[in-house]
Amino acid sequence: MRNIVLGGLVTTATVLAAARTSPAPAAAQEARQQQPRSQEAPVRRSTAEDRRGVSITVYNQNFGLVREVRDLSLARGRVALEFGDVASTIQSETVHMTPVDGPRLDILEQNYQYDLLSPQKLLEKYVGRSVKLYRWNEKEGRDEVVDAEVLSVNNGTVLRIGNEITFNYPGRIAFPEVPDDLIARPTLVWLLESRADRQRVETSYLAGGMNWKADYVMVLDENDLEAGLTGWVTLTNQSGATYEDAQLKLVAGDVQRVAPNARAKMQAAMELEAAAPRADFAEEAFFEYHLYTLERPTTVRNNEQKQVTLLEAPEFDVAKRLIYYGAARYYRGSYGQVESNAKVGVFLDFENEEDNGLGMPLPAGVIRVYKRDGSGAQQFVGEDRIDHTPRDERVRIKMGEAFDVVGDRRQMDYDVIGDCASESEWRIQLRNHKDEEAEVEVMEPIGADWQILSESHPHEKLDAHTFKFTVKVPARGETTITYRVRVRWC
Repeated sequence: MRNIVLGGLVTTATVLAAARTSPAPAAAQEARQQQPRSQEAPVRRSTAEDRRGVSITVYNQNFGLVREVRDLSLARGRVALEFGDVASTIQSETVHMTPVDGPRLDILEQNYQYDLLSPQKLLEKYVGRSVKLYRWNEKEGRDEVVDAEVLSVNNGTVLRIGNEITFNYPGRIAFPEVPDDLIARPTLVWLLESRADRQRVETSYLAGGMNWKADYVMVLDENDLEAGLTGWVTLTNQSGATYEDAQLKLVAGDVQRVAPNARAKMQAAMELEAAAPRADFAEEAFFEYHLYTLERPTTVRNNEQKQVTLLEAPEFDVAKRLIYYGAARYYRGSYGQVESNAKVGVFLDFENEEDNGLGMPLPAGVIRVYKRDGSGAQQFVGEDRIDHTPRDERVRIKMGEAFDVVGDRRQMDYDVIGDCASESEWRIQLRNHKDEEAEVEVMEPIGADWQILSESHPHEKLDAHTFKFTVKVPARGETTITYRVRVRWC
C-alpha cells in the first residue's frame, strides 16, 4: 500500500513539473508517440486441477496453514498468473511461493482479487452504463424489452428509461457482460519473471475459517470404579475452499499470534503417544509444540464438519468424590447460619498414567459421561470441560450436585481479638439420605494466617490457605464437624 501511495505522489509531481516546462501540445503528443509501448504480459491460469498435493495444518483459533504443490503452465519471461481455488479467507500477506526442483521464478508483484461477482456488485459496476430490462407481458405471452441506464444502487436501483427516472421496476435486468474486475472466486494474481515454460511450485498461506476441537465420551461401570474413554477431533472448514485428498495435520501447543492492536494467544494442545490402544493420528515433536498427522489422506470440504477418532482407552480406574466447599469470607464477620441444605458437589477423578491404562496427554475439551441404568441403557450423567492435561497428571471432572447428600454450615461463636484478628467457632452438619455410607470432603479455603484451636475431626492442611476434613456419613444418618480457628489477616 505504501508503494502504491508513493508511486501516485511521484506521478503527480512529475505531471506538475512537466506542465510547467512542457512544449506545445502538438510537440508533446509527437514525443509521446515516439516512446515505445510496454508489452502486456501473457496471462496464464491455474486451478485446483493443477494440484499434485495439498496439506492443511489446523489450529484451534479458527485458522489454518494451507500448503499445496501445483504444476503451472507459464511462458518464458514476464507472465501474469491467476492462481485460483484458494481459500476466500486467505491472509494474502502470508503467501509464500517457491519452485520445486526447478529454475528460479521471481514474483514481481502480487495482487489478491476478492471483489466477488454478485447481483449487488454487478449493479454497482454498471452505474452510468446501459442495461436491458425484461418484463413479462401476460396478454402477449412474451417478454417486453426496454433499454435503461443505471443511475444509482443506493438503497434500491434507480433507472433512467427514456426520459423518465424510475425505481422498483417489475422485471429482471440483463447485463451485456461481466466487468473484468469482478471474479467468481477469490484469486491470487502474480506478475512473474519465469525462466521455463512449465514449473512445479509449492505455495503456502494462512487462512481463517478452519478450526478443531477435542471431545470425549466417558462410560462409567456400575460401581463407579472404572471407565472407558473415547476421544474425538472435530474439524470445521469454513475457509471457502475444498481440499481433496489432503494430508491433515493438527498443532498442539500455545502458539502466539499478533492481531491488529491486540496480541492473541492460541490455546491448542493435543498430544497422543503410542501407548494408546488405537489412534488415527501420528505424533511428532515440533519446535516447542506437537504436530499430529492423520495417517491417511482425507477430503476436507468447504462448509463441512468432520470427526476423526483421536484416542481410545477401554478401561481405567476412577474415583467418585463428594466435596462440600466453604468460602474465605466466612472468617471475617459474624454470621450465624451461613448455609442450609447446601448441595454437595459430585466429582470424578482419574490419574492420567500408563499404570492406569492411560498415560496420553489430553487436549482441552469437553468430557461427557454416561452410565448404564438397571435396564442396561446408557444414560447421560454429566459433563465438564477439562484443560490441556499432560500425562501423569490428575484429571477432575465436576458431574453436578448430589441429590441425597446435603450440608448445613453455622457460625457458633465470633470474637474480635485485635484490629485484624478474630476467633470463630463452626459447626458443619452433613446428612446422607442414601442407603449406603458416603464419604465427604469438607474443603475450607481460609485465605489468611490461621490456627486450628480445637476440632472434632482431624484436619488436613492442603496449602497455606486451605484445609479440609474427610468424614464418613452413615447411611440415612448425619455427621457433625466442629472446630474453632484463629485468623489474622494483617
